[in-house]
Amino acid sequence: MPDKNALLKRVQAAIEHGARIDLQDFAIDIKLSAETVTLAGSIADIGAKRRAVSAAASVAGISAVVDRLRVGTDQPPVDGATRDAVCAWLLREVEFQNCSVYARVKGQRETLRNAGPDTAGTIEVSVSDGIVTLHGEVISLSHQRLAGVLAWWSRGCREVVNDLAVLPPEDDNDDEIIEALRLVLEADANVHAAQIKVKCHNRQVTLEGRVPSQGERTRAEMDAWYLLGVGEVINRIEVA
Repeated sequence: MPDKNALLKRVQAAIEHGARIDLQDFAIDIKLSAETVTLAGSIADIGAKRRAVSAAASVAGISAVVDRLRVGTDQPPVDGATRDAVCAWLLREVEFQNCSVYARVKGQRETLRNAGPDTAGTIEVSVSDGIVTLHGEVISLSHQRLAGVLAWWSRGCREVVNDLAVLPPEDDNDDEIIEALRLVLEADANVHAAQIKVKCHNRQVTLEGRVPSQGERTRAEMDAWYLLGVGEVINRIEVA
């Protein structure tokens, strides 16, 4: 195994140069145990988080990465407000109108919507220290991914643990990612979904098209990064 200090320096270099993250701006705690590196601390956005983890994993000599990076600031999260925001997204999103939705509040399960015997899924939301956890089952991988993105959109969310099962099980592939991202973009009132073209190859998403503002261009890229299973996002969207 390479010298520990040398390996740590290679991980730092990969994050700074490969992931384009200035470690002077974000105090990422990097720890090494055998061939496993743990990344902890606060980071600017979901794209930076994903790039940092990918960059660390790419370093020769690293066999596993433990991701404890949290998006946003170190301000104490207000878990109740975040939980309510996630549940509100799920309750009003048309794709989940036939799903039962529950919230875990002080250890107790509260029913927000019981879809009855013909339910198309069950989602339970819990939040702790800004970490949103989704339990239950949904009918497709696209619904699993969409639920995770809705959680990420909620104010105060710093991480999403998506434990939703897909029943019946589906095989994942690039087309599934494209389908899920189309659902997300159509659900996002802040982007013109019809003006954005989505491609995906080996979990690398490419966005093309033209939108009215830089803010919308960035928003579309973040929506892609929020998707479970996306490995890279190339943003070729032009600003009109």
